[in-house]
Amino acid sequence: MRRLSARADRHRLAQPFAIARGTREAIDLVTVSIGQDGKIGRGEGAPSARYGEEAQSVLAQVQAIRPAIEAGLDRQGLLSVMAPGAALNAVDCALWDLEAKLSGVAVADRLGPLPGGIVTAITVGIDRPEGMAARARFLAGAKEADGPAPLLKIKLDADDIIDRVQAVREAAPLAQLIADANESWDMALLERVLPALAAARVELLEQPLPAGADEPLEGFASPVPLSADESAHVAAEVEWLASRYDYVTIKLDKSGGLTGALALAEAAQAAGMGLMTGCMLCSSLSVAPAWHLAARSRFVDLDGPLWLAADHPGGSVLEEGLLRAPSGLGWGW
Repeated sequence: MRRLSARADRHRLAQPFAIARGTREAIDLVTVSIGQDGKIGRGEGAPSARYGEEAQSVLAQVQAIRPAIEAGLDRQGLLSVMAPGAALNAVDCALWDLEAKLSGVAVADRLGPLPGGIVTAITVGIDRPEGMAARARFLAGAKEADGPAPLLKIKLDADDIIDRVQAVREAAPLAQLIADANESWDMALLERVLPALAAARVELLEQPLPAGADEPLEGFASPVPLSADESAHVAAEVEWLASRYDYVTIKLDKSGGLTGALALAEAAQAAGMGLMTGCMLCSSLSVAPAWHLAARSRFVDLDGPLWLAADHPGGSVLEEGLLRAPSGLGWGW
């Protein structure tokens, strides 16, 4: 007999996190636990105001599906009765974790081995150009002498774009750079700033235009590859995305867990698109399943747990410039 429980917890951030939509100093996370035959599978969802979510609404969705889960609903059936979002992510990942613990077969044995470590983007939040330069200089200077070049993700809004990007590039001349506008630009602004981004060797630009207003990107030849983030959720959207974007940014909270995210990744790759694996601000319980996408991705942004004032014991570790892989049958908790 299965039993499902869920709770919401508030987590303080180690420092404010500033993007185009605002600044956050704390986050709410929802943890789902599913018990069966003495084993417990766990999953986490990060409610996003961008998608109309808050902790209580996510908990309500989880409680609504609880009878079906306790009656034996599986992951594929779950996709047909829940919409993609933080609630589906938490339940889906808890089922993956439970399956691994019940069977004794690690998720990595089913989906493929994980690398020992990956280069993850570390976010440089919105600030004055000199403040962003100082953050970039610190992050680039913290890398090991013989370690990989750091990957920095520059958060941007519609102000001081070129000054901010140039300041970060000058402060971190060897770093790989990604820029993320979080839907804050229009097409005219995009066309104006792209040459400067290309000159600063920005390797990827995430979601410059608002989701639903990115039709002008169809057939647009960008000197910097573009990745769909807020526009990309499920596999069924890939055909539309492929003529407008070069990459998809996959986050389990958007795609409804690992099951839906794997389907999105396979569809995107079949359409010739590249992959970026990202995450919301979250704990290592969210990041552990995302590793199975990160292993397939050109770019990885799994620094969410590194922003927390306190993560799970044994959580994400950045070591010698690499984020270290989780161990165990499932997610490690």
